Amino acid sequence: MIERYARPEMVEIWSARTKYRIWYEIEAHACDAQAELGVIPKEAAEAVWKAKDAEFDVARIDEIESVTKHDVIAFLTHLAEFIGDGQARFVHQGMTSSDVLDTTLNVQLTRAADLLIADVERLMEALKTRAYEHKDTVRIGRSHGIHAEPTTMGLTFARFYAEWDRNLARLKAARAEVATGAISGAVGTFANIDPAVEEHVCAAMGLAPEPISTQVIPRDRHAMFFATLGVLASSIENIATEIRHMQRTEVLEAEEFFSKGQKGSSAMPHKRNPVLTENLTGLARLVRSAVTPALENVALWHERDISHSSVERGIGPDATVHLDFALSRLAGVVEKLVVYPETMEKNLHKFRGLVMSQRVLLALTQAGVSREDAYTLVQRNAMKVWEQGADFRTELLADPEVTAALSPQQIEEKFDLGYHTKQVDRIFARVFGA
Repeated sequence: MIERYARPEMVEIWSARTKYRIWYEIEAHACDAQAELGVIPKEAAEAVWKAKDAEFDVARIDEIESVTKHDVIAFLTHLAEFIGDGQARFVHQGMTSSDVLDTTLNVQLTRAADLLIADVERLMEALKTRAYEHKDTVRIGRSHGIHAEPTTMGLTFARFYAEWDRNLARLKAARAEVATGAISGAVGTFANIDPAVEEHVCAAMGLAPEPISTQVIPRDRHAMFFATLGVLASSIENIATEIRHMQRTEVLEAEEFFSKGQKGSSAMPHKRNPVLTENLTGLARLVRSAVTPALENVALWHERDISHSSVERGIGPDATVHLDFALSRLAGVVEKLVVYPETMEKNLHKFRGLVMSQRVLLALTQAGVSREDAYTLVQRNAMKVWEQGADFRTELLADPEVTAALSPQQIEEKFDLGYHTKQVDRIFARVFGA
């Protein structure tokens, strides 16, 4: 985790303080269930809960772990210092360390997902607002980076909104995928602990019992979760790339908000660089770097090995913290994005009507010209625009083979911009609802 790209609420989910608090709650709820079953005295469970306001000493746990070389044992030893050895002997009855570790990880991931869901919803609201603001702002559409046909800036925002609507559904599904817990013992057989304990703990921690576990919760769940985060990261980069393109000097149809006192370059005072979206592109790469290790964590030896453990200690906080920061930053970029409709109009007409070529092509075929011949007629006039700076409409009107098939009025009407925006309301209804 890089502190520069971290927000406090998400960081706190992964802090040692939060981790030990979750460990404590799992152990305490397990004791309640064990006492209800008569496995341990009720006084023991009550004694554990007397430590509920305790501030667990991270340094003390680290000190114990330096001797035990086992983090859960170190924590349990420290917990005994609060409740006394007499009652502490009843804690962790029939449980294995992974019961605590895996259930805790999934609590952390679900809490992280809740923050990410809120982030996505903020981004979607920003995209929707800008989509309606620029629903009818005409700009040139591009394919392969080359002028294609007219579209609107509102459709660009709407397209991103629809993508993030899908991402929101994916993220909610990923949250549900990892919202399971396991308190099933050394190899998941419940030999030394009743399944009722697992059910009680999971209910208390907001999880569902894992239907079948080994010593660990199956890692295909986590693979799906991190793969989903990778998809979200790619969608962040998708928007960032579009904004970076629009901010290029030769395009300049939109740019990131440039605040008073902001500096673009240490060498060139005139610079206004797309630093936020470039940063988002980099953060997307960091988040996606968690996907392959998560996929490789699925295959474990027999009922468990710990090859996954070190990976998850890294990718859990790294991916969620960086994605949380990136989503917040992107929402801010969209909310404050400066859009230049006048430049969009100028770029649209830069090649003097060339972008209407398909309408002329289709009109010629409707007039009885073969598609191959129609393509040749349109292309030879289009090339004069590219190569000689000619006006496309003028060239068409002067081409006897074109005018043999189409009247001047029919040619003129093929340059109506409204033709390209006539379905915008219908598309918006599909994306945002009626």
